[in-house]
Amino acid sequence: MPLHKLLENFAIHDYLSLTGIILAIYVAQYYYTYFTRVNPLLGPFLFPLFGNLPQFLLINGGNLKAFSESNQKTYGDIYEVHLGVRRIIVQYFTQAILAPKFTQKAIGWTNELFNELESYWNKLYLKDEIVKENKNKLDFSAWLNRYTNDMIIALTTGERSYTMAAYFNTQSDEKATHPKAIVEDSENFVRAFRKRIVGAPMFIFIPPFIRHYFPFIKSRSDDLLKNIGLIYQRLENIIKRRRQEIENTSQDKPLSNDMLTSLITASTPRDINYIKTVEGEAMNRPIPILKFVTANMITFIIYHIAHNLEVKKKLLEEIDGIFQGDKTRPITEDDLHKLKYCEAIIKEVDRVLPVANLMVRCSQEPDEIAGYKWPAGTMFHVNAVSIHKHKDYWEEPEKFNPDRWMIKSFEPEKYSFIMFGGGLRICPERKLAMIELIFLMALLYEIDLVDMQSPLKTVSTALTTCPELFVKVRPRN
Repeated sequence: MPLHKLLENFAIHDYLSLTGIILAIYVAQYYYTYFTRVNPLLGPFLFPLFGNLPQFLLINGGNLKAFSESNQKTYGDIYEVHLGVRRIIVQYFTQAILAPKFTQKAIGWTNELFNELESYWNKLYLKDEIVKENKNKLDFSAWLNRYTNDMIIALTTGERSYTMAAYFNTQSDEKATHPKAIVEDSENFVRAFRKRIVGAPMFIFIPPFIRHYFPFIKSRSDDLLKNIGLIYQRLENIIKRRRQEIENTSQDKPLSNDMLTSLITASTPRDINYIKTVEGEAMNRPIPILKFVTANMITFIIYHIAHNLEVKKKLLEEIDGIFQGDKTRPITEDDLHKLKYCEAIIKEVDRVLPVANLMVRCSQEPDEIAGYKWPAGTMFHVNAVSIHKHKDYWEEPEKFNPDRWMIKSFEPEKYSFIMFGGGLRICPERKLAMIELIFLMALLYEIDLVDMQSPLKTVSTALTTCPELFVKVRPRN
């Protein structure tokens, strides 16, 4: 009998019965696979198709930091979670390519972009009449996100971005001097990047079946994919322009000191890191793209300094001792090596509140980890939050204490502090990140929180971010 004839004879209860049988087979298969998995570890109860997404979304509100901390306290230092159909092993343990010219470029951009930021703040918040009227309140997170956007895009692509100018235009009747078209274009480009980062968990945690066939989620997934396509198209245009510039630049002329140029010229005679072996071949030195975490780190730093007056006092003493009251001179590379307490504060803030909660690694070959043998393709999440506060590694782990980093003989145990990751895949741009963070701390004004009683607002997915932090700024006395 043809299939359509057979289906015509089905009543509604027959369809329901068939659906029930299919679901029962699926659930049985799902839990059979679960209970016969390699190296069964403790972990939260999982649901068919969704895994631990219900706990992650409903109990922890989609906050990955809270989800990880809760599981570590309940199940120990190594456990497993299932986000969708993907099994992930979470563990508390872990097992720059920056040329001098690039460092100088980073310092130059730090000074130039901070001067631009300062000019906007002077117009909006630091005029005498504004300060007297107590209207010098600003969203520090919003400004520093845009400062960091402009900084990173300049260093990675060699092209200017104008998102600080775009934000200034929304805050003031007076407009920035940059052309309106390029300001709007910069803002749209960076918004697309932010959308890409915020939307990443959709493709990490949501199974393909749900993304393709659940209407609301499908529309969201399609929108994110379209956004990714626009980003790639824009990047391809930038890359084409840079390739053409490189081809049109004679061998005896220097090239731009940005990451994009370094990537294009890698392992060629134009590579600043070009090294010949005995056979005359160049060694390959890939350069990953800079992570977008600096803005949130500086926001966390400002919050912690405001709540620790002794730390703030020591910080200002160090800065004033180096600059001797000179508020106009640009910051230099020599200053970087003197601002030791600034560096200690940065490390301690990341220890107690890391921006990167989890570091993802996927095994390419079978391996033995934590006494278990794992097949190739196993996904591991290295839990930075627990590592940075583990009692085996840190004295008074819950206490914010930058002075621990100032002890001459102090050196954290290997892989107990993973601000920039570790091993072969440690972040090669860590020096650039520290340059930006240390110099920002030295350049910033006196900053007071508007509400000292309000807790720090954070959103935690793959990264912990601060959506807003209201402060009042005034020139340092």
